[in-house]
Amino acid sequence: MSRTLRLAFAGTPEFAVPALTALARSAHRVAVVYTQPDRPAGRGRRLTPGAVKEAAQRLGIPIEQPASLKDESARARLAEHAVDAMVVAAYGLILPQSILDTPPAGCINIHASLLPRWRGAAPIQRAILAGDAETGISIMQMEAGLDTGPVHLRRALGIAPQENAAELQARLAASGAECIVEALDAIAAGRARPEPQDAAAATYARKIEKSEATVDWSQPATHIAQAVRAFNPWPIAQTRWNGEQLRIWRARRVPRSGGAQPGAVIEAGSTGMVVACGEDALAIEILQLPGKRPAAVQEFLKAHDPRGAVLGGP
Repeated sequence: MSRTLRLAFAGTPEFAVPALTALARSAHRVAVVYTQPDRPAGRGRRLTPGAVKEAAQRLGIPIEQPASLKDESARARLAEHAVDAMVVAAYGLILPQSILDTPPAGCINIHASLLPRWRGAAPIQRAILAGDAETGISIMQMEAGLDTGPVHLRRALGIAPQENAAELQARLAASGAECIVEALDAIAAGRARPEPQDAAAATYARKIEKSEATVDWSQPATHIAQAVRAFNPWPIAQTRWNGEQLRIWRARRVPRSGGAQPGAVIEAGSTGMVVACGEDALAIEILQLPGKRPAAVQEFLKAHDPRGAVLGGP
């Protein structure tokens, strides 16, 4: 195999853009970009391209947007591009075995965890929810199982104490861009030695459901603070106050003693808004009311006095 690989790139959201950009600047050639079809977005529900499509257009790379890769025509179309390998990063469509087998060097995935930990759809959020001290990038040779393939390269990143999913995703995307170029260079040079995963150590990062974002104040404050970070930028942790939805964008655990009911607002003043939890308390720093922008809690307290209220419920 030559030292310059001809590539297909498959990705859709912003997470994949740094990798596409890095590959376009590398010694390898991105011959085609696969990305999901444009989706309705905004109040007008206008068809809107994903971040990868916009990046591919700027880079002048041909684009394919099949609704599925499961039929023979999709395999034949990929074969026509005569690529050596397909790089996959948050594409969002299932790659059947026929697609995995089409490029001579196979399909190579940029996965945002240290496999085999957090296989699945939401590795970044699940790592934060679990209180992991670190996560990272794995460059994996794809096979039929869910993120089960051998790993070409792993690179660890520490998770900062107050880092949310959006911030961590941006750092992982940048690391993934560096790692995929390094891994492809090794493949092109014949130096690649992917290592099998330890299936016994695997954990599953199931898809985030919107219902998970409702705060359970009986939980320890540490767990709730992790949820606030994990669900930013979506779906955003939420609770109820005065009959309205209250979305919590940033918060931290603070120590507490005493027997206040979980969900009770125990402080609301110049120091902020502190809510009792099943263990310790949560200091809310940024929140949002319906129809309003996210705002510092001090702005909220200028217009509202939640002292004595119990958050949650209907």
